[in-house]
Amino acid sequence: MDIGIGLPNTLDADGATVVAWARRAEERGFRSLATIDRIVYPTYDSLTSLAVAAGATSRIGLLTDILLTPLYPPVWLAKASASLHATSGGRLTLGLGVGSRPDDFAAMQRDMAQRGKLMDQALDLLERAWAGEGVTGGFPVVPGAAAGSKVPVLIGGTTDAAVRRTVRYGDGWTAGGGGPQAAGPMVEKIRRAWREAGREDEPRFAALVYFGLGDEKASRASLHKYYGFLGEWADTIADSAIRTPQAARNATRTYAGVGVTELVFIPTVPSLDEVDRLADAVL
Repeated sequence: MDIGIGLPNTLDADGATVVAWARRAEERGFRSLATIDRIVYPTYDSLTSLAVAAGATSRIGLLTDILLTPLYPPVWLAKASASLHATSGGRLTLGLGVGSRPDDFAAMQRDMAQRGKLMDQALDLLERAWAGEGVTGGFPVVPGAAAGSKVPVLIGGTTDAAVRRTVRYGDGWTAGGGGPQAAGPMVEKIRRAWREAGREDEPRFAALVYFGLGDEKASRASLHKYYGFLGEWADTIADSAIRTPQAARNATRTYAGVGVTELVFIPTVPSLDEVDRLADAVL
C-alpha cells in the first residue's frame, strides 16, 4: 500500500505553509502529494499548488484527486499538465472526474448538463495532445520534450461511464467518499472490465480519506464548511474523518483488503504538525 498525503489547499493555510508541508511530506516518506479541486471556494488552485510543491521537492509524486475536468478548457489542461509532468521529472498523475456542483460550472461558464460529453471530449484531446498531435489545426500544444509522454490518469466516479473511461483512457481508478465498502465493489468491477478489454497491465486503485489528528474541533469545522452545501450529509462526512493514529492504521489495512493500492490522507487541519502525526501513525 502506497500512502499519500494531501496538501492543505482547501484549508486556511498561507503559501509558506503549503511549501513547508510539501517538503515535510517528502522528508517523512509519503508517496504522493494530492490536491482537491473546486472553483467557487477559497482554495489554492490544484495545478498551481502542485507546481509549487514540485519546485520545493524532488522525489514525491504529485496527484490531483480529483481535478474537475469539464470545468477547464481541454487544450489548456493538456498544455499545463504536460508542462508540469515534464518539469517535475514525470511525477504528475491526474485524477480526473466530472464534478457535481452547479456553482462551479456557472462560474466557469460551462454547461453542467453536458459534463459527461465534455469529459469524454477532454480525455480524447488530452490523449492526442500528449502524443504530440496538433489538436488546434496548427502546431502541437505540448512542449516537444513532453510529446509522447502520457501523463498517468486515474478516473473518478462510480457510474458505468466512469468504468468505461477508466478502461479506455485511464491507468486506474480513484475512489472519493463512501469508504472501503463502496470502493471494493468498484475495484472488482473495473478489474473485470479491464480484463474484458484485453488490457494486460495492472490498474492502479487509489482512495482518499480525511484526517485530523491534532484538533478535532478544527477538523470538524473545516469539513462542515467545505461540505455545507450537502446539508445533514456534511455531518456524516465530518464524523467519518480519521482522528486517531489507530484509526489511520486501520484504514490502511481495510482499504488494502479491498484491493486499493494507494491511500491518500486529505488534511482537515492546516497545522504542519499533522504531517508528522500521520507519518508516525502509518509510515
